[in-house]
Amino acid sequence: MTNSSNCIKEVRKEGAAIVVTLVGEVDLHCTPEVHKALVAACRSKPARLVINLAEVSYMDSSGVGTLVAVFRRVNAYQGKLALCGLNQRVYSVFEITRLDKFFDIYKTEAEALTG
Repeated sequence: MTNSSNCIKEVRKEGAAIVVTLVGEVDLHCTPEVHKALVAACRSKPARLVINLAEVSYMDSSGVGTLVAVFRRVNAYQGKLALCGLNQRVYSVFEITRLDKFFDIYKTEAEALTG
């Protein structure tokens, strides 16, 4: 299923997982739609929620905050959240904030799905 948001490319079911692919700049302008899509994906309580960031060129603090909120939601129902495909610029945001220690971060979507 594709989405009309500038930042949400695709939301799809992959076995027991849901994969959400984001694109472009995840910033204050698109994080409300990203948050809404990720919360919707959590409603079915997938065993694993994979957020593919391979096509994200930039993420600001509102994007990081959205991912932290979704991380908490997934942990509350004892699911797993995995991020994948982060470029160096996006990954450095997670390093600087030390969130790379909390999130499960994988190079590829295939690795994130098998975790």
